[in-house]
Amino acid sequence: MTFENILTEKENGIALITINRPAKLNALNKQTIAELHDAFKALDADADVKAIIVTGSGEKAFVAGADIAEFAHFDVKEGEHLAAQGQAMLFDFVQNLGTPVIAAVNGFALGGGLELAMACHFRVASDNAKMGLPEVSLGVIPGYGGTQRLPQLVGKGRAMEMIITAGMVSADDAKAWGLVNHVVPQAELLDFAKGIAAKIIKNSPIAIALAIKSVNAGFEDGVNGYITEIRSFGEAFGTEDFKEGTTAFMEKRKAAFPGK
Repeated sequence: MTFENILTEKENGIALITINRPAKLNALNKQTIAELHDAFKALDADADVKAIIVTGSGEKAFVAGADIAEFAHFDVKEGEHLAAQGQAMLFDFVQNLGTPVIAAVNGFALGGGLELAMACHFRVASDNAKMGLPEVSLGVIPGYGGTQRLPQLVGKGRAMEMIITAGMVSADDAKAWGLVNHVVPQAELLDFAKGIAAKIIKNSPIAIALAIKSVNAGFEDGVNGYITEIRSFGEAFGTEDFKEGTTAFMEKRKAAFPGK
């Protein structure tokens, strides 16, 4: 699969997606969102891929926001459609992907960039990273899930301050607030993310997908996360991974999960 705005590579069960629009600080436009959707979908369907890392090209930005020129002339209905389509195609899609996705935030993650990072299952950041949702400074609000995911991660008060001041936070503050899990020097970022991914891929991909589903359920309106967990727990008992995992434990050997 050939892309214009992103790069993909695979090695040892780990896939890397690099958003590659350095002249635009990797800003998200419609084409890039569509390409990211296609890449995530294809990698999720690839049995050889057990974890995905997404990052930005260069040393300045993960994603510095949306491509404002694309929607500056939109009316009310067009704006609503833009948000709905983007959430469904990319941000909600990534959040609910069965394959775990790590955001390696290598610089500015602003607006849609931070929203993409927050849609990933967790985040690691370089020490020069800056994160924020500056949309109100443009007379609009975050439209790709930012007003929902940010409070879930950092709490209502801090999220409200970030959103309505349009300010940025440092990588260290982001870590202290729970927005990112780890902060490392930029030169070490990808290797660090790959190290976490290497731990993930030792485990059952079926169980991981069920765990992601269960955790997400707790944040969905009208969904009982405990019931989802009970059902997913039971579902795991019918998998080959469960049989292999329990057998390997009893035989005191490392499990070789078939992913079924």
